[in-house]
Amino acid sequence: MTNGVWVLGDQLWTEQSALANCAEEKSQSQVIFIESLHHAQELPYHLQKLVLVWSAMRHFAQELEQAGWSVTYKIAEDFHSPLIEWIEQNKITELRVMTPSDRPFAKLIARLNLPCPVTFTPNNRFIWSDLDFHDWASKRKHLIMEDFYREGRQRFDILMVGNQPAGGRWNFDRDNRKPPKGKLTIPEALWFEPDDITTDVINSLNSAAFKSSHEYWQLQPFRWGVTRQQALQVLEFFIQTRLSDFGPYQDAMVTKEQTMWHAMLSPYLNLGLIHPLEVVEAAQQAYSQNQQWELSSVEGFIRQVLGWREYMHGIYIYMGEDYPERNWFNHTQPLPDFYWTGQTQMNCLHQILTQVKEIGYAHHIQRLMVLNNFGLIAGISPQELEDWFHAAFIDAYDWVMQTNVIGMGQFADGGAIASKPYAASANYINNMSDYCKHCIYNPRSRTGDNACPFNFFYWDFLARHYDKLKNNHRMSLILRNLERIPPEELQQIRQLAAAWHEA
Repeated sequence: MTNGVWVLGDQLWTEQSALANCAEEKSQSQVIFIESLHHAQELPYHLQKLVLVWSAMRHFAQELEQAGWSVTYKIAEDFHSPLIEWIEQNKITELRVMTPSDRPFAKLIARLNLPCPVTFTPNNRFIWSDLDFHDWASKRKHLIMEDFYREGRQRFDILMVGNQPAGGRWNFDRDNRKPPKGKLTIPEALWFEPDDITTDVINSLNSAAFKSSHEYWQLQPFRWGVTRQQALQVLEFFIQTRLSDFGPYQDAMVTKEQTMWHAMLSPYLNLGLIHPLEVVEAAQQAYSQNQQWELSSVEGFIRQVLGWREYMHGIYIYMGEDYPERNWFNHTQPLPDFYWTGQTQMNCLHQILTQVKEIGYAHHIQRLMVLNNFGLIAGISPQELEDWFHAAFIDAYDWVMQTNVIGMGQFADGGAIASKPYAASANYINNMSDYCKHCIYNPRSRTGDNACPFNFFYWDFLARHYDKLKNNHRMSLILRNLERIPPEELQQIRQLAAAWHEA
């Protein structure tokens, strides 16, 4: 009897369950990795995302070989043909696959019609198991992230003193919203030079076929890590140079500053190169050894991993099959071309989209309060926007982009995740960034030739959806401000919004 293990591109960890289940039978087990060219072109994925995944896969395959596993690595048009050939050649009697994080990939495997049974082992890439989250969620009428986060802190004993939160508060978010005023000394990021394996992947993506279908993205310089060792270096670098000051400016945006104080760990977490619990425990241990650090910085970072990331994955597995198609506001405007090209006179969008083209990354406020916010108030199709996010970001996967775009960013689920839409005018961007200082639009004007589109779209959004929003108590103050706008000015606002779409 020969066991087969198919290691997927986002499961690159020796302790992942399919490998772990065969560890004691290593000599009777075969492992396969497959790069599918067809799968890589289902969306116009960022070229650096493809480099990251394929180089990390090749490095991990090499690591397993060195550890004594029998490994086959295939580069093919699809998954089906190399799998069947490998199963037959090696007389595989059972194929084990760790349950994919992305629902569409699990369905893809189910459709392959392979000549041996397929066993899905539990996905252990997250802190909460799927069953534990389902049990937590099924007992609640409202799935509130703060409630989930607090239970996670207690369950895994993170930043706790007995049964109470360290510092006497669960959440220090209000301490972590400083605007970037004055001269900031922002730490350097940790980047890496491509090795021979990564260079080979880069060269393969320089082909005409990939360039034509992924023309929007910059392939080089590629500076991301591609191994677990490098991911651990990034974690250690973050803890030593950024964590202590992470909190205050975690929401701030500064021109030409691509990373600020952010950890840059999401690509490695989402590949499986590093486990979220070891990240959380490393941050907690560092704080215990450096009590002079501000707890608000450490808590704010841990909340992103133990709270937000785990919650978003849990919501993804808990929601129904129709979740990605939800569109509570019935927004149908097409995605503007400038999301792909970066060519727009709105400086905030131009700066962030240019950065995404260069490295496939933007931090959470750039994503939520600029890229998502504009899509929401301009009435862009949530599905088109989600496809763009999935294609554009180096850390993007179905499980993380559905909940973040369809749910949190676009409120297309009607409030299953967020208690109110994350809609904002230019005032927010002007306060939390320096983008507006170098823009042709006036962040304080909502009508006139130089009115910022974030302003007229924001008030137009509130007016269009007044009836849907009026029963949300968190929107009552904002809607009262809408009611104070003179009818003539509101008409001008709505005309500007309509003219922008018609241009």
